[in-house]
Amino acid sequence: MMNLIQRILIQGCIPLLFMVTGCQNHFSKLGDSVSNSLPQSFLPTSDTTNSAQVKWRDFFQDPNLVLLIDSALKNNFDLLMAFQKIQVARNDLKLSKAAMLPVGGASLAYQQRKFGYYTMDDAGNRTTEITPGKMVPTHLPDFFTGFQTNWEADIWGKLRTKQKAALSRYLSSVEGSNLVVTNLIAEIADTYYDLLAYDAELEIVRQTTQIQQDALEVVKVQKEAGASNELAVKQFESQVLHSQSLEYDLLQSIKETENRLNFLMGRMPQPILRNRDGFVPRVPNSVKAGIPSQLLRNRPDIREAEFELQASKFDLMAARAAFYPDFTISASVGFQSFNPAYLINTPQSIAYNLLGGLTAPLINRSAIKAQFSNAKSNQLNALYNYQQAILTGFVEVSNQLSAIENLEQIYTRKEKETSSLTMAVNISNDLFKSGRANYVEVLLAQNQSLQARLDLISTRKRQYQATVHMYKALGGGWR
Repeated sequence: MMNLIQRILIQGCIPLLFMVTGCQNHFSKLGDSVSNSLPQSFLPTSDTTNSAQVKWRDFFQDPNLVLLIDSALKNNFDLLMAFQKIQVARNDLKLSKAAMLPVGGASLAYQQRKFGYYTMDDAGNRTTEITPGKMVPTHLPDFFTGFQTNWEADIWGKLRTKQKAALSRYLSSVEGSNLVVTNLIAEIADTYYDLLAYDAELEIVRQTTQIQQDALEVVKVQKEAGASNELAVKQFESQVLHSQSLEYDLLQSIKETENRLNFLMGRMPQPILRNRDGFVPRVPNSVKAGIPSQLLRNRPDIREAEFELQASKFDLMAARAAFYPDFTISASVGFQSFNPAYLINTPQSIAYNLLGGLTAPLINRSAIKAQFSNAKSNQLNALYNYQQAILTGFVEVSNQLSAIENLEQIYTRKEKETSSLTMAVNISNDLFKSGRANYVEVLLAQNQSLQARLDLISTRKRQYQATVHMYKALGGGWR
C-alpha cells in the first residue's frame, strides 16, 4: 500500500522534480564556472607560498602589537557577539536533530463530557451498567494518566535536509566569527601603525619648531642690527605658531587613536604601551601571495558564503519535500477511567491509542509554492554572494600587491627628497646668517622639509598597513 502511494505521488510531482533538477544543474554549472574562471596566479611567476598560512603571532614582530591583539581577542565586543551567534547556530542544529525524534512525555488529563440526548452515545450510556445496579452517569468525567507521543516519519528526507541546512549555517557562523577575528586583527594593526606614525610626526614637528624658533631669534637680532625688518619677524613668528598648532593637532590625534585601540580591546581609555623610536628605519614584513585558488580555503568570507550556499541548497530540497504528504504516527498508553479510584484497576482501566496517517497539502499549495519560489531566489542570492566574495578577494589581493610594489618606489624617492630638503634647510640657514639668502628662502626650505619628512612617515605607515591589508586579503589572521 505504501509503495502504491509513493508511486502515485512521485508520478504527480514529475514536472516539479524536473524543474528542481534543472535549477540544481544550473546552479552547479554556475558554481563550477566560478572556480574555472580564477586565474592561475597573481603574478607572472607562480609561487604557492602563502603568508595566510602564517599565524598572526608569528606574522607580527612587534611584541607590543601582539599584546594588544591578544587582549582584543579576549575582550572585543564584536567578537563576543560573534561567538554568541555560533552558540545560536549550534542550538538550531540541535533542534533540527531533535525534530527527527518522536515527541512525547507523561500526560495527566481530565475532561468532563455530556452527550446529547438523541445520540447513540447517550442512548447506550442510559442502558449500560458500569457496575451492577449503577448506570453510566449523564455528566461523564474522564481521567487519563500515561504516556503520549507523536512522530513524523521522514520518508521524503525533509527533516534530514533541514538538519543539513542547520549544519551548514552552523559552519557558516564559525567562518563568520573567523572573519570578525581577521578584521579585528587588521584594524588593531592599522590603528597601531597610525599611532606610531603620529608619534614620529609629533617628534618631527617638535624638532622643526625648535629650528624655527632658533631662526626667529636670529631674525630678531638682525632686525635690531638693521639687517632685517619687522615683516621677516612676523613671518617667522607665524611659522612657529603654525607648527605649534600642528603639535596640538597631533596630540589630539594620538589621544583619539589610543582610545580607539582601547575600545577595540573592550577597556576604558588608558595609555597604550608602544615603542616610539625607530618607526621610519624599520622595514615591513614581506608577504607571499600564493595562488588564487588558495583564497577559497583561506578567506573566511568566501568560506562563509560557501556554507550559506550549501544551506540554501538544502533549504530548496526541504521546500520541494513540502509538496509531498506528511506521514505522522500518534500513540498513547496509560490508565483511563471516569473515576480516579478506578485508575488502578487493571487490566480494566488500561487504555491505548495508535494512529497513523498521511496529510497531503491540497488547499495550501499556493503557500508552499511561494515558499519554494523563495527558496530558489535565496539560493540564487547565495550563489551571487559566493561569486562576489571570490571576486572581492581577488581584487583586494591584486590591489595590495600593486600597493606594496608602488609604495616601495614612493618611499625610496621620498627618502631622497627628504635628505635633499634637510640639506637645503641647513644651507639656507647658513646663507641667511651670512646675509646671502633672504628670509623667504629660509621659510620655504623649512616648510618643504617639514612636509617631506611628514610625507616620509606617512609613506612608511602606508607600507606597514599595505602588508596588513595583504595579509587580511589573503585570509590570514584567524588561525
